[in-house]
Amino acid sequence: MKIVIPNDYQDMVDQLPCYSLIRHHDVTRYREPARDLDQLVERLADADVVVSIRERVEFSRALLERLPKLKLLALVGRNSQVLDVKAATALGIPVATGLSNSPVAPAELTLALIVAARRNIALEAERMRRGDWPCTLSHRLRGSTLGIFGLGHIGALVAEGGKGLGMKVLVWGQKNSLEKATAAGYEAAKSKADLFERSDVLSLSVRLRPETRGIVGPDDLARMKPTALIVNVARAELFAPGALVEALKKGRPGYAAVDVYDEEPVVNGDHPLLKMPNVLCTPHLGWAEWDNFELYFRECFEQIVAFEKGQPLRLANPDVKRRQ
Repeated sequence: MKIVIPNDYQDMVDQLPCYSLIRHHDVTRYREPARDLDQLVERLADADVVVSIRERVEFSRALLERLPKLKLLALVGRNSQVLDVKAATALGIPVATGLSNSPVAPAELTLALIVAARRNIALEAERMRRGDWPCTLSHRLRGSTLGIFGLGHIGALVAEGGKGLGMKVLVWGQKNSLEKATAAGYEAAKSKADLFERSDVLSLSVRLRPETRGIVGPDDLARMKPTALIVNVARAELFAPGALVEALKKGRPGYAAVDVYDEEPVVNGDHPLLKMPNVLCTPHLGWAEWDNFELYFRECFEQIVAFEKGQPLRLANPDVKRRQ
């Protein structure tokens, strides 16, 4: 089979142990994103199977309609916010999904960003590399308030880490989050406004859904302290369009640490957050570590093996009538 893997940013999928499951096929990997839809179609046109690495490619109807040879779209992960499943079903393209959604790697990165941003680690390390000597004062974590917006699997691990650092944990979210907070001995905020007003560090751990898109707006951010840090390793779309940049310009909050962006990848430094000295940016590293990749890609490649052998698949569109 002809298998195409677009947007292997790290250029390392073939180094995973699970790659042995598909190595005998004709596999083509691309590291750099296609410049436009036409080039993307050119890359994928002859593929029997396309591996979708999370949300790095938007599989719209416009794209899928131009891939008449595609027999399977195999997802790395359980779902994709940028895949038109209805279009895939109408076109007879099965969408195979993963099982896992591990919270460990993104929670670890969230904690790393909190420590790095509050203690000016990236800023001072770069200054020292240039030959300068440190010239900033940072913020202590112990005794400060860690706000958690959404105490799900990731938020729970971040809260646990914050507590270990001596931070006071304050939680807001849906009823389930508030109940979990009380059970864990954390304080439940009185309201979303209370969370934003009192947090010294605020971590967004909300899952992106239609009802949570833009859930953090200018009024929320304006409530934050000028010394506060907001951290987003979840989804950029949780912010109302342009709200974070404008809030940082106004000084509330005073700092941000961000791993996700409205349009990815961000190349050539072309993003307003990268031009702000009070913002620590990382290139969507939340899930990018060896154990996580092996877990997610193995599940994806096992689905390709099952497809090759004519075995049942784990499908996002089980009612699809497959094209021949």
